[in-house]
Amino acid sequence: MTAHEMEEVARAMIALGKGILAADESSPTIAKRFAAINLESTEESRRAYRQLLFTAPGIGDHIGGAILYDESLRQATDDGEPFAEVLEKNGVIPGIKVDKGAKPLAGFPGETVTEGLDGLRGRLEEYADLGAKFAKWRAVIHIGPDIPTPAGNNTNAHGLARYAALCQEAGIVPIVEPEVLMDGDHSLQRCEQVTSAVLQAVFDALFEHRVRLEAMVLKPNMVISGMDAADRASPEEVAAATVQCLRRHVPPAVPGIAFLSGGQSETEATQHLSLINRLDDAPWQLSFSYGRALQQSALQAWGGKAENVAAGQQAFLKRARLNGLARSGDYEPSMED
Repeated sequence: MTAHEMEEVARAMIALGKGILAADESSPTIAKRFAAINLESTEESRRAYRQLLFTAPGIGDHIGGAILYDESLRQATDDGEPFAEVLEKNGVIPGIKVDKGAKPLAGFPGETVTEGLDGLRGRLEEYADLGAKFAKWRAVIHIGPDIPTPAGNNTNAHGLARYAALCQEAGIVPIVEPEVLMDGDHSLQRCEQVTSAVLQAVFDALFEHRVRLEAMVLKPNMVISGMDAADRASPEEVAAATVQCLRRHVPPAVPGIAFLSGGQSETEATQHLSLINRLDDAPWQLSFSYGRALQQSALQAWGGKAENVAAGQQAFLKRARLNGLARSGDYEPSMED
């Protein structure tokens, strides 16, 4: 794609009322989720589940893009139609996760660095041939008493920037995902401090690597208390702190921000997104790129049984619809019933 075409794709993924389905779970991760419904994780069971999501009637009403895993980008429906083609037919832009996961950062206990840059140029060319229009790379940032360090932040920012530059060279839109984890007992203020430092490092690196900001999407965490915090911040405090942090560190040239859910429950993630969108007008689209927060109910309703496919699709579409409403600040918790 040309630079202009990449910008159009970036805007289309997070158009008003729409967000991104993160269906890029690795095989070990999806095996854990299948274990919760007593289903063995096999290539066929994974294909059947992703077919349920990708063929849900009306998926394109509130889902603008879908992140696939290497395996699923190569898979097809029962009728033999590749998933990437099915998604495009239904108005959803197909994308691909390209990182190789977070590994311990040598010399920095408790910190990680995401691997996968080696050979990425060739893999991006192949993924483009398979129909991917965008890609995703996740950096993982842990909060602890003495972490993250500036070196840890800069190392992950450098990886994100190199990945993004390679994507744009290949005509693929990069989703840049620096995730500050919710794990721990840290306060809202500590999360904001760390998120600020991470975002500053990321955009400094993107600038240095000449990444076109208009042709990318940022996928950050919300500024939120740790899951084990004694006094967790209210939804309103989360929304205010998140927007304040983004305004300080994200250039307005970026077309959109698609939040990750990061361990939040389905309803919590939707409520936070709605409250964020009720605040003062932001220079970017404020959207979602949820995995578990779009899929948990669907997975439970399906249960791995063919006769429950329709029920699973209905549960998935309900979450997509509610998050579509949250994109305009119109979601209310009472809508869950």
